[in-house]
Amino acid sequence: MGMNVSRQVDLTENEYLQRFVGKTHVPAYDDDFWNNFLQYHINLPTNSQEQLSLDSRLESLCQSFISHNLHTGNFGSLINTFLLKVSELLTLSDTESNVHIWHAFNALFIIRCLVKYMIETGSEYQLLQHFEALPVQASEIDTTSNETGSVGTSTSIPIDVRTAEETKAAVATLVDGTKFETFLEALVNIIVVIPVKEFTYHLHLEAVNCMIILLSVSLFSQQTMEKSTIYRTIYRCQHANTLMSALLHFLSRMSQAPQTMFGFGTGGSFVFGIAESLWSILTFARKQPDILTAHDLPTAFREHYPLANQSLLLILILTNHHATKDNPYRISLFGCSDSQDSPKEDPATFKIDFSSLYSTLCRIVTIDQATLLLYLLLYRNQRFQKYVMAQQNLQQLVIPILQTLYNAPDSTSHHIYMSLIVLLILSEDDNFNKSVHQIMLKNITWYTERSISEISLGGLLILVVIRTIQYNMLKMRDKYLHTNCLAALANMSGQFQSLHPYVAQRLVSLFETLAKKHARLDQQLKTPNAPNGEPDVSIPIGSGLTSEDMLQDLSVLEEVLRMVLEILNSCLSHQLVYCPNLVYTLLYKRNVFEAFRSHSAFQDIIQNIDMVVGFFSSRLQRVQEQRGELGVNEVLEVISKGASQWSSDRLRKFPDLKFKYVEEDAPEEFFIPYVWTLVCKAGCVHFSSETIKGVSAEIVC
Repeated sequence: MGMNVSRQVDLTENEYLQRFVGKTHVPAYDDDFWNNFLQYHINLPTNSQEQLSLDSRLESLCQSFISHNLHTGNFGSLINTFLLKVSELLTLSDTESNVHIWHAFNALFIIRCLVKYMIETGSEYQLLQHFEALPVQASEIDTTSNETGSVGTSTSIPIDVRTAEETKAAVATLVDGTKFETFLEALVNIIVVIPVKEFTYHLHLEAVNCMIILLSVSLFSQQTMEKSTIYRTIYRCQHANTLMSALLHFLSRMSQAPQTMFGFGTGGSFVFGIAESLWSILTFARKQPDILTAHDLPTAFREHYPLANQSLLLILILTNHHATKDNPYRISLFGCSDSQDSPKEDPATFKIDFSSLYSTLCRIVTIDQATLLLYLLLYRNQRFQKYVMAQQNLQQLVIPILQTLYNAPDSTSHHIYMSLIVLLILSEDDNFNKSVHQIMLKNITWYTERSISEISLGGLLILVVIRTIQYNMLKMRDKYLHTNCLAALANMSGQFQSLHPYVAQRLVSLFETLAKKHARLDQQLKTPNAPNGEPDVSIPIGSGLTSEDMLQDLSVLEEVLRMVLEILNSCLSHQLVYCPNLVYTLLYKRNVFEAFRSHSAFQDIIQNIDMVVGFFSSRLQRVQEQRGELGVNEVLEVISKGASQWSSDRLRKFPDLKFKYVEEDAPEEFFIPYVWTLVCKAGCVHFSSETIKGVSAEIVC
């Protein structure tokens, strides 16, 4: 479509563009102008470089538009033309609507470019001024711009030029938001009413993109969103349920973008009889992946399934703003139900096929924005959480999340954090904790620490979470990440079963590693220099820190050590008979607990571990006296027989480990910058990072 990338077209020489951004008014009923103006072809820019190229070629035109539109009202004429096209689309059949769809898309793309430029360079009030501006001396002409019966052959109407003060006074009374509300309704109608088909796909995509652009006003303004006319209008929309339903369906169905836009080149399904005379915008050459590959899933998802990707991002924007206030989109998402549920179920905001949604999330859950949506649904939508917990194929959801954690250096800290929160929420369910140990996995090739031919899903989960804790101790030193990792393991500990020998070793080794760090840090606090007089450089956790920092780290370490002991104790108290490999490892590593037997923070719980170790140690000693040296299998046999005679009543009782994730107060402070970072980095729409000021300085486009 369009032209080769090497052909540079000077858009400023195009007569239709010049008239549109110039000093003369173009009425909405001038069909001859609009039919020619809206007949062009474009491949949408899909990355920052392509967007920058387009923006630079449009900048002088946008500046001319800003200079003249408050006098000419041409933006209002374009809006009216777009509204007319959309209203006609809603009544036309497929065979009749092709040209209307093409024109509506082109009009909407121009609107989107102009709105984006105005948001990035001006204020929201100025944007709304341009929406409502009428021709200064021809306002009576625009009153007929919504009529559908006139066929225009008229020429542009020259108008007088007023001073800036006179113009501002003339249009001030017109900025009441009515045309913007009508425009927003048209966007919603495109999304929720027009079926998604091959030749409508890009119109739907453009409508979603335009809503994202409008909401991006929060990026470029320091005013609170409660004062934003755009936000107030969008959040009082009466069609929140149908809009959220449509967006979630776009994601769930994951329709692949057609290789051509509007059926062009597919054998005549679209008529381009006057293509030779059309003006064109640069076509961007790009290489698309053939499949949704795991090694570059975010890029493949964005380029192959842009409507699903942008719909997902728009869902996140709509639901995370006004999170603590009356947000109809948030209520809608959290109140939806499975379309397969019985009609007798409690009323739902809308229905969607949970099976399809779950399947899609399993495919893309390693993508940052998909993890965030999964978190919202699991935490806030009880129906969806119940559905997920009942699934027999939980490995399809859990394994990709574990891969994200395993490849932590390749992910953002936010993505790691949200992945852990999802595991924590899942671990709150006893059935989940039981079933993960019954799902057996073979040949997990991405886990490279050790070759394991077969392991339970629960065992793999334990290994990856332990690895995340150790990575965090070395790299991130985030207390909350520790807490969430250990909380998930603690919730599962009462259901640990058939632990692989390597899993049992890693559990005890985790305590051993932390104990060594504790000893070194404690020693450094007591004697700042090592025995040879040089600083002890083997203590990365205390490196470059003050004594107060090291004391705080020591306190955190003690909390973590205590939780690891509680996890071991919980397993021994509830599942000892099913975990002979853990008992074997405790017998083998009994010395790692020696330094903590007299520590006031650990004495009580280590007594339980010592009691278990002592019981099985005595039995092994008696058997050895009878048989001689025992092999590994013989030791495990003795442990298994002893476990059948063991009574957990001997152990001191501790409260069951049950942790529940609770979202902190003011979640917007965390989620809004996070969501807009995702929009900038993972979306199909790209913004000017130089003028971002409203949400977070961390956002990088």
